[in-house]
Amino acid sequence: MTTTLTTETSAPGTGAPGMSLRLDDISLSYTGDPVIDRLSLDVRPGEILVLTGPSGCGKSTVLRALAGLLPPDSGRVLADGEAVTTTSRDRAVVFQDNALLPWRSVRSNIELALRLRGEPKAGRRAAADRWIDEVGLTGFADFLPKSLSGGMRQRVQLARGLAGAPRAVMMDEPFGALDTQTRATMQRLLIETWRTHPTTIVFVTHDVDEALLLGDRVAVLGRAGKPLRALIDVPNPRETADRQPQRDRLVEALS
Repeated sequence: MTTTLTTETSAPGTGAPGMSLRLDDISLSYTGDPVIDRLSLDVRPGEILVLTGPSGCGKSTVLRALAGLLPPDSGRVLADGEAVTTTSRDRAVVFQDNALLPWRSVRSNIELALRLRGEPKAGRRAAADRWIDEVGLTGFADFLPKSLSGGMRQRVQLARGLAGAPRAVMMDEPFGALDTQTRATMQRLLIETWRTHPTTIVFVTHDVDEALLLGDRVAVLGRAGKPLRALIDVPNPRETADRQPQRDRLVEALS
C-alpha cells in the first residue's frame, strides 16, 4: 500500500507543468555509511523516470532526497535549478504503506488534502468528486477505506497524490503489493492520469516489465562505487513499441 505525503491538492486540470530535477554528485547516508556515493542524474520535466536496481542500492533513499526528506552528505539536489532543502507542495511523495485516514470517507480523504492546500471550502466537494470519477470510483465517495479492496484504495491514493497538481511525484513501489491483474490496471490508470495531468514522475520498482511499461527512461542503480549502472531510453508509444532490446539491456544491467 502507499502513503501520500504532499502539502498541496487541487482540482483536475490545474497546476504548472512538470519540473526538472537534478542529482548533482550527491552522496547519501543514514548512519555515516554511504548508501549512495557520488550519483549524478537528471530528470527531465514531464517524464516518467523509473529507478530500479538490486535491493539495498538506495532507490528509496534517492526518492527521499528528491522530496527534501533527506539532505545529502555532499553534492546538491536541485528542483528547477533551485537547491532542495526541505519538502515542498510542488513535490509529492507516495510511499509503500497506506496513509488513508480510516475514519474518513473516500471523498473526505481527498477533501482534507484540498483543505490543507487552501482550496475554498465551497469547491472542495466538487473537486474531490471529479477526481473520484476520474480514477474510476464513481459511487464509492462515501465508503470508508476498510470497505475498499487494495486496488480501490490505491485509486484513492493516486487521486489524492495527483489532485494537488504537484509538479513532481516520487512513487516508491506503489503497486508492489497488488495482485497481477490489479497491478496491470493501476499501471494503465497511472499512465492515463499522467497524460491528462502532466507532471514529472520518479517511480521505483523491482519489476523489469513494469519499468519498461511506465518509464520514458530507466535508471539502473548499483553499488560498489558504481551508483549508476545504466540509463536506458524506452521507445514510445507504450502500447505498440517493441522493447525487447531495452529489456535485454536492462536485464544485463541488473545481473
